[in-house]
Amino acid sequence: MLNILAIIGGLILLIAAADRFIAGASAVARHFGAPPLLVGLTIVGLGTSAPEMLVSATAALSGNPNMGVGNAIGSNITNIALILGVTALVVPLKASSSILRREIPILLLTSFGVYGLCADGELSQLDGAILLAGGGLFLLWLGWLAKHGVNDPITAEFTEELGELMPLGPATFWLVVGLILLPLSSRLLVWGAANIATLLGISDLVIGLTIVAIGTSLPELAASLAAALKNEPDLALGNVLGSNMFNLLVVLCMPGLLAPGLLDADAVSRDLPIMLGLTIALVVICWPWRGVERIGRGEAALLLVAFIGYEALLFHSVATA
Repeated sequence: MLNILAIIGGLILLIAAADRFIAGASAVARHFGAPPLLVGLTIVGLGTSAPEMLVSATAALSGNPNMGVGNAIGSNITNIALILGVTALVVPLKASSSILRREIPILLLTSFGVYGLCADGELSQLDGAILLAGGGLFLLWLGWLAKHGVNDPITAEFTEELGELMPLGPATFWLVVGLILLPLSSRLLVWGAANIATLLGISDLVIGLTIVAIGTSLPELAASLAAALKNEPDLALGNVLGSNMFNLLVVLCMPGLLAPGLLDADAVSRDLPIMLGLTIALVVICWPWRGVERIGRGEAALLLVAFIGYEALLFHSVATA
């Protein structure tokens, strides 16, 4: 019971801390002249992936690197199959942003690159450094897009979402509070999840793919649903694309840099191919070859079926282990 409470409490604190960190960091950046598009693409994008980053780093430092690997891979699977599935089932998403049109193939290429790095069954420090460097390049690219994409439809959506500018004092306070609570809540969550894995005889990878990945993806679910309901489809899709890129480059690099070693064999043979397949499906669904960039309710239902099937596969693997 104590471990379950630690997981629930850790997730609640983690989500609240990420929300306050994003609000504070975004407001501070705007006070120093950062335009809304730059804030939305970089600070908000990084902020929504902050729970995954801290959990993966904490798991690696605690001797559970495969939990961090599972968190990164499982969050990407959850983002595409569950979050976009639920969001588009409620409100079909029709994207019109040229920025997202460029980001989708970059996500696909990055997914193939990550699979290539992990195909040897090991996540080394060199792999982690390559991923971190890729994350830096991605941030620079987002900065360039923000500078040249001021007339993109997603700019208005980011401006609306950021709302009224918070005073600098409260913004700094919440930024500091978020920075303090994020690592503390991550440690609490990882502690509870690792104990549950030990007690039930479940691998750290599966715990990372399920409880941790779904829990840390809740901010993206809330953000995408809220954006879709406010008729901001580009923002809803952009939340998922940005989060998946940061998961692959910045979250997955943590186990490699902090606790390099062999990957769980199932991550390479089962989970990475499924993540790659869902990313390919997302490209096919969103690419304008059909004459419309739209995730309708039919595609959303298929994504949800895929997510349920994947969770059933994980359950079966645990039950037969």
